[in-house]
Amino acid sequence: MDKKNTFQVSIIGGGLAGLSLAIQLADAGYSCVLFEKNNYPFHKVCGEYISMESYAFLERIGLNLATLNLPEINRLQVSSPAGKLLKHKLDLGGFGISRHLLDFKLAALAKQKGVLLLEGCSVSDVKFDGKSFFVETSKGNFTSEICVAAWGKKSNLDKKLRGISSAAHVKNYVGIKYHIKMDFPADLIELHNFEGGYCGISRIEEEKSCMCYLTDSENLKKYNGVIKKMEEAVLFKNPLLKAYFSKANFLFDAPLAISQIKIGYKGAVENNILMLGDAAGNIAPLSGNGMSMALRSSSFLNTELIEYFDKKISRAHLEKKYQLFWEQEFKKRIQFSAFLQQLLKNTTRTNFAISILKTFPFLRNIVVKSTHGKPF
Repeated sequence: MDKKNTFQVSIIGGGLAGLSLAIQLADAGYSCVLFEKNNYPFHKVCGEYISMESYAFLERIGLNLATLNLPEINRLQVSSPAGKLLKHKLDLGGFGISRHLLDFKLAALAKQKGVLLLEGCSVSDVKFDGKSFFVETSKGNFTSEICVAAWGKKSNLDKKLRGISSAAHVKNYVGIKYHIKMDFPADLIELHNFEGGYCGISRIEEEKSCMCYLTDSENLKKYNGVIKKMEEAVLFKNPLLKAYFSKANFLFDAPLAISQIKIGYKGAVENNILMLGDAAGNIAPLSGNGMSMALRSSSFLNTELIEYFDKKISRAHLEKKYQLFWEQEFKKRIQFSAFLQQLLKNTTRTNFAISILKTFPFLRNIVVKSTHGKPF
């Protein structure tokens, strides 16, 4: 193997988790290569709301968020399929930013700090000989001492490593995203339920809003995969959603879609590869915490990798500590979010749950805190 293709760490996937880890490793002086199959900037199916718990971390690694004039969000409204509305103040809150902008900014920062970021580069295979990883890509073969998987919710490599049957949850979901412009408060995030799914709306940069929904794949199958027909027949039964769809100015030529989304914990280490962010487990999008989980896990893994390269811990100890961190920090959050997902997919149960939450405000705080962490 050519020495120029040899690194201490290789990262597969250039989303929030992979980019933030690469930046931290570069800051610590370690050589890192990151493979991303797309070219920046690009859109992703994502709610684009980030819990404020991640704000200080992003600024600490070099992203000047204050200059981006981003909306700060501290109010939540949830509607039942019938349009019954629940209002709640978010104590910690969050901010809105598109993945198109955020990932692009982080990618530029990673390159600036010396990360070899290979865009338009797909990875076909990863092999481990007990000491080094050998990564086969469309731009050549690479070797590294550590390999991190940050390939998001779904990947052919993930299926290859884990097998199709190892998917986190038996139920498949479809995610659909739009960017829209309409009169929508900058400090508000809304979650609108419908039979078999829910739709989130919140502001991002440039006075745009992100409208992103998750639906049971069966909903789309009923309408032969035609998104517009499904929206009119299913989502529009919620009067609030119908009103938004009718008055919004849609900025995409076509909706952005991702299928076969599975909710649940998958495992933080697989074949000695360290799984980062959604590659380790998918929290239900209704929690609004997936991006912060990705960033938090990169922060912890960076600290442990420094310990490993300083020869203070072994590879086995590194893997054990990282697995334990994931299980202690995120597993219960993911399980609770999966419970909420099941609860809210049925119209009768959703109406009942929202009525209970309206009556007992302290329960709303419990639900929010059960899916979020503290600033880091």
